[in-house]
Amino acid sequence: MRHAVAVALGLILAGCAGRTPAPVPPEAAVRAPSGWRTHAGPTAPIERQWWQRFGDPVLAALVEQALVNNPDVGLAAARVREARAQERLARSQLAPSLDLGVGATYGRTVSALGQPTTSASVQPIFQTAYEVDLFGRIDQQVAAARAGTAAAEAGRETAALSIAAATASGYITLRGLDARLGIVRETLTSRAEALRIARNRAEVGYTSELELRQAEAEYEATAQIVPQVELAVSRQENALSQLIGGSPRTIERGVALAALRAPPVPDGLPADLLRRRPDIAQAEFTLAASDATLAAARAQFLPQIRLTGSAGEVLSSALGNPISLWSIGGSILAPIFNGGRIQAQVDTAAARRDQAAFAYRRTALVAFREVEDNLAAVRRLAEQRARLEAQRAAVAEALRHATNRYQAGYSPYLEQLDAQRALLNVELSLVQIGADQLNALVALYQAMGGGWTGVPAAATAESAQ
Repeated sequence: MRHAVAVALGLILAGCAGRTPAPVPPEAAVRAPSGWRTHAGPTAPIERQWWQRFGDPVLAALVEQALVNNPDVGLAAARVREARAQERLARSQLAPSLDLGVGATYGRTVSALGQPTTSASVQPIFQTAYEVDLFGRIDQQVAAARAGTAAAEAGRETAALSIAAATASGYITLRGLDARLGIVRETLTSRAEALRIARNRAEVGYTSELELRQAEAEYEATAQIVPQVELAVSRQENALSQLIGGSPRTIERGVALAALRAPPVPDGLPADLLRRRPDIAQAEFTLAASDATLAAARAQFLPQIRLTGSAGEVLSSALGNPISLWSIGGSILAPIFNGGRIQAQVDTAAARRDQAAFAYRRTALVAFREVEDNLAAVRRLAEQRARLEAQRAAVAEALRHATNRYQAGYSPYLEQLDAQRALLNVELSLVQIGADQLNALVALYQAMGGGWTGVPAAATAESAQ
């Protein structure tokens, strides 16, 4: 018997020694570049409430409202509560279980002499059980749950940052549409005046019917832009209403698009980005949880040691005095053969660990690309705006000359129309590029982590235990 036990334990430990999981694939390693490709000028530290730097109280109020009422933020908070409950569940395995039960019977029996006996009995019992975590299986499960809680905390911060950026960007887009609508309406007013003049000139025979019809066509072409922009405004208001957790309604306006302040470019190196983005932290904690889960799966090859105990009394009308009952025991359970079930669980956990490693690398690479994209956008859009402003000055001067030549009778009305169309297109492009510049800064702040500095203090303290 002693020889059989020794052989069994030798097989168990030998099996564990031969089942060391493969390390994380080297392809999943993350190497941060030494610096950014694009230099966007002076930088400044990121503030936690970065949306206040745009200088619009309405924008700031909308973002704050979205952070409170948006369903995605509430969903992420619920996931944090679930993760904390799962962590408490894992920790509970480190404590002994205590149970109290009471059994009661009442019945009639027949003695050996054939005499019926009626008796009532009550048996209260107290039981306890405890697993000695000698090989750290439960500790690894607790570590996995703790990392899962930290990942959920980072996920909530990721959702909040995404909602804040979407709300700020949506409001800037709405103010851009308002500016476009204002330009179109002003242009339509000037087109109406030009049509009135053309009609009066045609009635007295000073101009041809062709110029009158050209003026009418240009007026209608401008007029049909108004409902297009108004439709876009309505849709953008509905989208913002959803972001702030409400039904479609009119969105309050603050300062005009041209009055919004462009915040400075946030500072930071690529290596800093790995610690400043909550989605990267979420991927990192998920990787840590999967690694702990793998260690717990490996520990299933090792024996489990459990201690049990119970104590109670039997109170019966058939007995003169109560009888005390108690028991103390222990057990060791070690797997010898299970058809490869435990090994399959280890292989599954190892594959999931590798998936988490590649997911972390993908998240980091996406973060690097997003920062580079938006740094380039901030710089190139500024260059494009400078060119557009120069073009607008040239087009406005061309329109002035075309108008003077037409009024003096040196050129046809078509030259003035072409100059008016060119000026309208340039002004609309200037409004669009102004909104694009501000939206690029919003996206850059989001890509740089939005001022997030790490997992909240509570989660950090728990992770350190």
